[in-house]
Amino acid sequence: MTGPRYTRLVETLPASVPFVGPETQERSRKARFAARLGANESVFGPAPSVLRAISAAAPDAWMYGDPEAFDLRQALARHHGVAMENILVGEGIDGILGYLARLLIAPGDAVVTSAGAYPTFTYHVAGFGGVLHAVPYQGDHENPEALITRAREARAKLIYLANPDNPMGSWHSADTLQAMIDALPEGCLLALDEAYVDTAPDGTAPPLDMDDGRVIRLRTFSKAYGLAGMRVGYALAEADLITGFNKIRNHFGVGRVAQAAALAALADQDYLNATRTRIGQARARIDRIARDNGLIPLPSATNFVTIDCGADGDFAKAVVAALLARGIFVRMPFTPPQDRCIRVSCGPEADLALFEAALPEALTEAGRSA
Repeated sequence: MTGPRYTRLVETLPASVPFVGPETQERSRKARFAARLGANESVFGPAPSVLRAISAAAPDAWMYGDPEAFDLRQALARHHGVAMENILVGEGIDGILGYLARLLIAPGDAVVTSAGAYPTFTYHVAGFGGVLHAVPYQGDHENPEALITRAREARAKLIYLANPDNPMGSWHSADTLQAMIDALPEGCLLALDEAYVDTAPDGTAPPLDMDDGRVIRLRTFSKAYGLAGMRVGYALAEADLITGFNKIRNHFGVGRVAQAAALAALADQDYLNATRTRIGQARARIDRIARDNGLIPLPSATNFVTIDCGADGDFAKAVVAALLARGIFVRMPFTPPQDRCIRVSCGPEADLALFEAALPEALTEAGRSA
């Protein structure tokens, strides 16, 4: 008896996922985490109005969601001052990145990203046989000029850049990003991941130009809106590109309850603003904890703070392991020299107090094991 006949490409790929989930780690350690500060979810949760909308929509969960996400796209169009034809709703930014790779990337096509940038993007590109060209960060920022230069050299079809950045929390100004867009090589699309734009300073995002077919803007309800478990993201792009997605996307990928939750979250901008304030307070708290322990917190425009542990990747990995052993879930960048850091999500005071208590012990233990 023979098994499935996999494609040659699939046979070359490792059986892996971009991230090991906290639930997997909890099962391994046979205990729940006391503080979940590693996945950049909004521990502050969704608005009460969103919870009411979820409850109201729950009896209709037997129905598929609207495949056009009409109400949500209409509300997003009003919110951003664009046309509905410029908006795609999908299963979080991760899902849209998968569709984008499927839409553009054939085996051998060149794609440019930063070494150590968001690994889910590289996962999708590899899954369709793209050839990744990675450029190093400049300091702790992605390097727009180097990305453009490498794209020109490689004749890349696609560039990925996150602004603000994950995993470093750094950001570029709108003017810097617009200059990058204006410098794109012919036939190259910029995937501008703006998952954290809701927590960034004013002047971070370039103005929306839906007539510019050189860029697709990716946004999400998973971060500041507190709906990571619902998996709702959206893209803003020129109408023809959005139409292209309709050829290959999963039209029933975003469920009815998830659409209702996102619609209610978008309507409650007062709660979003309150969450922004809480995130700012948590960033300042993490900053103080880091400095009190002789570490260097990096400036952040996100809902997390990246902390320079002052040594190498092995030391930071030992710190992460020691924190995990004490029930504090955090993560770290994967690629040198950014892997000298740990990354701590913003959370309520109770969670940050647990992190504060565990960090000195973790640093001491990591020092012993170094």
